[in-house]
Amino acid sequence: MAAGLAMTAAALAASGARDAGRTGGAAQARAQAQAREHALSRADSGAAARRERRPVEMVSAPVRIADAGTVRLLRRGDRVDVIAAAADASVAGGEPPAARVVAVGARVVEVPKAPEAHEAAGAEGGGALVVLSVPRTTAAALAGVGTTSQLAVTLC
Repeated sequence: MAAGLAMTAAALAASGARDAGRTGGAAQARAQAQAREHALSRADSGAAARRERRPVEMVSAPVRIADAGTVRLLRRGDRVDVIAAAADASVAGGEPPAARVVAVGARVVEVPKAPEAHEAAGAEGGGALVVLSVPRTTAAALAGVGTTSQLAVTLC
């Protein structure tokens, strides 16, 4: 678009100079020059607006899931819900620990392979990592609950 405006401005300038010589219209030549400058400045401001960075809507969030076996079932592109249960919640009177859904329909971006030493030591205790594509606000919520809760996933 900017190139088209620049070509139009150049054509106007060339025809304006020719017409100004014939009619002696110095005022007309000035008006055309101002129009050309205006067209070029509009083209530049449009390009600047396109270059302006907008906030990213979706981000990649690494999440440690408590059950490493569940993570091994996941593949890139799967959709999961992430559920948080208080890590220190004890089962009293047969009541399960309180749980809440933190992310709904998150897309699995990557399932990093655990180092062999970690697998041999029994990854069940430390869980396993999965990278999810989620909205920025959900990523913040996942990071927060990941420090105080055990996380689980369900396939959607």
